[in-house]
Amino acid sequence: MSTLAYDSSAMLGRQLRRSLNNPGLIILTQTMPVSMLLFFGYVFGSAVAMPGQEYRSFLLPGLLVATAANGIMNGMFQAAQDTHRGVMDRFRTLPMSRAAVPLGQAGADLMITAAGTVPFLLVGLAVGWRIEGSALEAVGAFGLLLLFRFATTWIGIFLGLLTRSEEAAGQLGGATFLLPLLSNAYIPTEGLPGWLRVVAEWNPISAVTTALRDLFGNAGVPEGAAWPVAHPIAGSLAWCAVLLAVFVPAAVHRYANGER
Repeated sequence: MSTLAYDSSAMLGRQLRRSLNNPGLIILTQTMPVSMLLFFGYVFGSAVAMPGQEYRSFLLPGLLVATAANGIMNGMFQAAQDTHRGVMDRFRTLPMSRAAVPLGQAGADLMITAAGTVPFLLVGLAVGWRIEGSALEAVGAFGLLLLFRFATTWIGIFLGLLTRSEEAAGQLGGATFLLPLLSNAYIPTEGLPGWLRVVAEWNPISAVTTALRDLFGNAGVPEGAAWPVAHPIAGSLAWCAVLLAVFVPAAVHRYANGER
């Protein structure tokens, strides 16, 4: 086994144990999207006019992607916490690959997210959501969702290493809740003003949400949309590739160099 693979697996195990020792955080992060599905689906759903379409089926893919985008907040807080408490400095003294620590954190987050998606989908099935597409398309949707989560976690890890403060990470992480609001996760973008629709449709969340809706068969691709939404699968893959290409080397470099 290569040094990177061995060291990353050790860090992945450490991150998993860390998460399991904090079950309250896991419960909170898993119950939040369920609460939003029930609240938005039954309270706001009665006020959102979507002819020929069930709002909860439209909403669920958006909530999946909005939850995946929270990888920024989770990755940032955990990296900032380890940096602030000196854990990262101790790791740097060990003879291990410099990419192992952030990669282990991102991998553990991906595994926890994949497991946590199951109860949310079961609640979605209970409130009327269905997969209308093929099994292969559904698998592709889940794969795309996890890829987006992996990419956003790297953003968070880099920002956490940059801020080096739990308090700053917590405050900055709260701002990530605005990202789904400037997208099509909760409402269609067709009725937005021209400039705001452009901003919303170039939001990566909009491309991934549209791709999931299309693959699940819950909604088609809107007409006249910006390129990432008009070509949602290609747009989603392009966004993920760009985010990973930028933030993976940035996070590894920041971790390797510490405060320098």
